[in-house]
Amino acid sequence: MGITAILFWTLSTLAVFSALMMVVSKNPVYSVLWLILVFFAISGHYLLMNAQFLAIVNIIVYAGAIMVLFLYVLMLMDLKKDTEQKRNRGILFAGVLAGGCLLLVLVAALLKTDEASVLVQTQVGNIGLIEELGKILFKEYLIPFEVSSILFLSAMVGAVVIGKK
Repeated sequence: MGITAILFWTLSTLAVFSALMMVVSKNPVYSVLWLILVFFAISGHYLLMNAQFLAIVNIIVYAGAIMVLFLYVLMLMDLKKDTEQKRNRGILFAGVLAGGCLLLVLVAALLKTDEASVLVQTQVGNIGLIEELGKILFKEYLIPFEVSSILFLSAMVGAVVIGKK
């Protein structure tokens, strides 16, 4: 078993364990921290597939910005045990039944696929490299890239104008 396989199984185990801990944790702050660990494990998978740009964007955007927003919202919420309502057993049963049906559909869909036997080729080609992305972005998609930058600039100006009132 090569180093790539060892890294894959380690990152996969870490991602699944962290996802389970995120769902099981009673404290929402701990759930957010477990979710950050899931994002780091997924970024590790992106690195194994030679997609460095996706790995960096995943860490910056998801583990950085969005998780900070989640933590900020959680800190603003008043999570007292006194105000928490008792949960109905019927709703819990319906949730377990719906989750079981979803699991059944996913397993049936995965058993029907032929793509499960195809392996991802790692460390082959330059597809996921930032240099190749930059070349394609500024050669083939220069006009849409500049139009989107003007759109983002106008959105920022609009946010400042709305915020000043």
